[in-house]
Amino acid sequence: MGIVGTGNIATLNVPGYLEHEQCDVVAICDPRPEVLERRMLEWGVERGYTDVDQLLADDEVDAVEVLSPTPLHAQHVIAALQAGKHVSCQKPIANDVGDAHKMIAAASDSGKVFRVTENCCHYPPLRKARDLIREGAIGTPTVVRIKTVVGRTESRFQASLDPAGYTWRFNSESPGGHLFDDVMHKYAMALWLVDSDITSVQSVVRQGPLFFEAPTVALFEYDRPDLLGMMEVSYAPDMFIRSDYYGADEFFEIQGTRGFIWVTRLCGNLHLGLPPVVLYEEDGRQTSFAELDASYDGSFRRSATAFVDALLAGESPDLDPEVATRALQLCFAVYQASNERRPVELSSIDGRVSPNGWPPSEDKLRGDVEELFRREAARAERLGPGHP
Repeated sequence: MGIVGTGNIATLNVPGYLEHEQCDVVAICDPRPEVLERRMLEWGVERGYTDVDQLLADDEVDAVEVLSPTPLHAQHVIAALQAGKHVSCQKPIANDVGDAHKMIAAASDSGKVFRVTENCCHYPPLRKARDLIREGAIGTPTVVRIKTVVGRTESRFQASLDPAGYTWRFNSESPGGHLFDDVMHKYAMALWLVDSDITSVQSVVRQGPLFFEAPTVALFEYDRPDLLGMMEVSYAPDMFIRSDYYGADEFFEIQGTRGFIWVTRLCGNLHLGLPPVVLYEEDGRQTSFAELDASYDGSFRRSATAFVDALLAGESPDLDPEVATRALQLCFAVYQASNERRPVELSSIDGRVSPNGWPPSEDKLRGDVEELFRREAARAERLGPGHP
């Protein structure tokens, strides 16, 4: 395995490859020599390259995990496929739907495996929910509801993130902010959980502080008239979120004709004593799945394992790049529906769309940061010492 990009997200994605008994990480690539050297020592990798083409010319590399910034995904994935490597690429698949189609075509031409890295596909509570839905435990799904709230946390992981890794996320290199970055996971789950396509979107997207696009509320119409989806995203800067990673918490609910399923967590731990998955059936029985591994980092390790295992078995792992492309179209349709105040068909999106007000100006970002400091000072005065 070769790793392209060793920034913040690599600390979650790479350990699964390092731990796999049938996988050797033989080379890594990063344009920053100091970061490259540190990661080589940290991961015990002997070969490091500052140029992607050098890594792709390495004959010992059979497959690559592309963890470079999203604006570089198309370039790096296509080059890797043309070099004869299998490819896993961090979500979002690309910055532009047209680029995503080019990446899929390159995979077809090369005959190599191409998947999009989506840890949620390998998160046991979400996989259990999908299995239960497929087994008919709640009858026919009728409503999918996904909630995300971003707040404060004091995790060691978040405190150790390199701020430089967020530079491109705050400017025109990215089509959008938080909805394009983190919420891409939820767009993928809106499609993957119920194995149904979303055809049309209505939404309201507000531009919040920094790169947060909140509050946001979206309504999804699926290709079945008896199935709808709802998504809400909120930003609560004064609310503490228990988390070992990012200061975000998620909740998934799938209602069916016979019952419902709750998935009570993903990154954060605001589950309030609930197990990771709750099933309520038609006869009133409630089943809790408390034994599931609900660790956030574990889902990334399983994602790496799934890629290696699929290559060894000659199979195609989740997330299928076609589904990842639909998730990208869904993101852009949410933006466009809000911009134009009308329903938007996903099939009409063939490029990229940004929300009104993006990217934020330097003056806005400066004002947002100053406001965060004011809120923090007010919170500390209100709650006193000893509070997170």
